[in-house]
Formats: sequence, structure tokens, C-alpha cells
Amino acid sequence: MTILPRKKQFLLIPAALAALGVLAGCGSEPPPLPGVTAFTGATLWDGTGNAAVENAVMVVDHGRIAAVGSADEVEVPPGAAVEDLAGKTVVPGLINAHAHASDVMGLEGGHYSRENLIRQLGLYARYGVTSIASLGGDGPEAAQLRDEQDDSLDHARIWIAGEVISSGTPEEAAESVARSLALPADFLKMRVDTNLGANERVSSETIEQVMELGREAGKKVTTHIFYLEDAKEVLRAGSGLIAHSVRDQPIDDEFVELMKEQDVCYVPTLVREISTYVYSEVPEFFDDPFFLKDADPAVLEALKDPERMARVAESPSAQGYREHYPIAMANAKAAADAGIKIAFGTDTGPAGRFQGYFEHIETGEMSEAGLTAEQILMSATGDAAACLDLEGVGTLTAGNWADFIVLNESPLEDIAALRSIDRVVVAGNTVPGSSAE
Repeated sequence: MTILPRKKQFLLIPAALAALGVLAGCGSEPPPLPGVTAFTGATLWDGTGNAAVENAVMVVDHGRIAAVGSADEVEVPPGAAVEDLAGKTVVPGLINAHAHASDVMGLEGGHYSRENLIRQLGLYARYGVTSIASLGGDGPEAAQLRDEQDDSLDHARIWIAGEVISSGTPEEAAESVARSLALPADFLKMRVDTNLGANERVSSETIEQVMELGREAGKKVTTHIFYLEDAKEVLRAGSGLIAHSVRDQPIDDEFVELMKEQDVCYVPTLVREISTYVYSEVPEFFDDPFFLKDADPAVLEALKDPERMARVAESPSAQGYREHYPIAMANAKAAADAGIKIAFGTDTGPAGRFQGYFEHIETGEMSEAGLTAEQILMSATGDAAACLDLEGVGTLTAGNWADFIVLNESPLEDIAALRSIDRVVVAGNTVPGSSAE
């Protein structure tokens, strides 16, 4: 779609209609413009890093932003539907750079289907997450949903990685890569970790093979790491995204240099660590109305089972992740301070990692780690899109999809205000169940 300059774009519309005789007669109402809506009056932060615009006008034409700016810069086209958002704050929909839309339903796997994927994407969207990079466990159903994303969309967008490569010979890894590319996947996913010593780490030869195949296919290889030395190895081999925190020790100058030289982004996934040990007791958020509005009571009862909580409390891996959590927090701050681009992500989707709600826990943990509200918002909007080379999302700029959150409070100073959702919009459509009305 050709995007015209802001004012000129809509100055053409009345003239064209008049030429057809539609506007004949003084004082007649212009005919409606199907598919065109002007959102007016809000304070709008566009995800580019620019200052928020007060009394903004954003014109949406069939799901995409046709013009956006202050009321002095952008005219409402005659005949457009008008949504008055005075007193509200508008920000881009959040992008989760490490999520999963998978086979989980409740606490069980084995439910991979189009219907279950749509359920999960709707859940993400109701909490303001309008795009996800599903990093593993993805099949043809997700690829089809990705390919169907048009101006009728009313749930979160999805991009996929296909299979997770975590073991095997270089030849077996190549077969896995080929299956992912056949979907086709948008990026690849490799797991380089031992689960705190519980299993064997993927070999260096397999790492090199996957990175080479990614380069040949033009696909970014996203990597799951835990240890600093593993992170350095995958960076030297060509990883395009560090999809978890370094958690065994503080990041060092060599790591920072590798990340910056190769322009690789860092995804903290702090809430992922919390999810490994939080169910050793009843979590505080089980009483949070913002969580309970979409929570399944049967799942909560299962997680509160005393025997299950005891198993979590006694789990060496759970306690290991709890022990290393402060390092993850410190490294998120250190990476941001060093100028490494942060991409927002949570690793939600597996059982007990609640999609949508956990993203709001993540923003709070990032704030607790020392990132500013604007740094967090940038990580989840414009920066996340840039980190994964996603087109059409991340910023509220002309030509992009109209994916945004309408908030009753501003998150620009207090990130907790992201919970004050009035409604969520994807491709210009209000997400069902997201409206406060």
C-alpha cells in the first residue's frame, strides 16, 4: 500500500468524492469510508523512542496505519469512523520475542491443534501481547495461522521456529533443520544447556552445523543458553539471538563485545526462572483479579496440591534456578547498561507459565532489576521487532499494522500501568474479551 504524506493523504478524499457528485449540496454529510477509523485524543507513544504525542490522531485504513501524529498534523478524513480516546494512553502492542504457542492445555501436553493455538493467541492478546515469536514445538497449523494474518485478525500474531534442536549428531540436527525449513519456519531454535547437569549438552560440531545451515537459509538461529561460556560459543558460531539470561555468573567484557559486534539481542526471560520454583507454595498472584479473569480454577487447584508443592520444594533443579535468579536479574541490568539491545520475552506456554499474565510479571521483574519504564517498553515494541526482523509491527508508524493497547493510565513512568487495559486492538480490530466494558 502506498503511504502518502500525512495531510496530503486525506486532502485527496473529499476532492475525489466531490468529483463523483457525492458531496453535492451545501452542508451534506460525507458518506462513510468503510474500513477507515480515526482514533483521536489519546496520548500516543509510538515505540520508536520518540516522545509521546498528546492529543494524537491515528488513522487506520483496513487494519494498517495510514497516518499518525498530533491533531495539528493529521486530519480526520471525512466519512471515517471516529473513536474518541481522550484521557487514554496508547502504546504499541507488546511483542514477546521468546514465547510458545504449543500443545499445552491446562497442565497437559498433547493438544496441538489449530483451535488450541487460536485459544492461546487470544489469551496473549487479551493481556496486550499482540505478537509472539514461538521458539519451538511449532507445526503446520501454526504456519498456516501465520500465513492467514490479514486485516480480519483479532488475536496475537505468530512467527515460528519449528523444532527445538537440543541433541543428536550434526546429521540428525540437519534433518531437524530441514523439517523446520519445510514449514517454513521464520527462524531456527537451538538449545545449548544441560538443565543444571541433568542431561548431556549438544556438541560443538552440532552447534556449528546448525549455525551454518541457518546462514545458508537466511534464518536467524535463536539459542537457549544458561552458562556464560556457552553463550560466548554460540555467539562466535553465529547465533542471532540469546534467548535467555546468562545465569551462572556475571556477564563480562568479552560477552558484551561479542553481542555488540554482531548486533545480537538479549532476552532476559526472568519470569521463566520464577516459574521453576514459585509453585513450592501458593503464589501471591493466585489472588490477583487481573490473573484470575482468565485463569482456569481446575489448573489452580492442581498447582495447589500439597504433594505437588512438596515435589517442587524438594526439586534440586527448582532450587538451583532459584539460587541463580539474582544473577539473571543483575545480568539483565548489566546488559542494558552496556548498550546491548534487550528484547522482551518470557518463555511462556509450557505448563504453569501463564500466557499473557506472566508477561506483566516480566515487566515488573525487569523494573525491579533496574530498567526504566521506557527501556522496558522499547524492549517489548520497536526493539523486539528489530531484534527478530519482524515487519509491520512494533511501532505505531504509517504503513504498520494497527496493533496497540489502549490504557487508562500511562506506563511511561510506572510500568505497572500496563495492567490498566481499556482494550487491545489488532489490525484495527478490538480483541474479544480485552475491553473493560
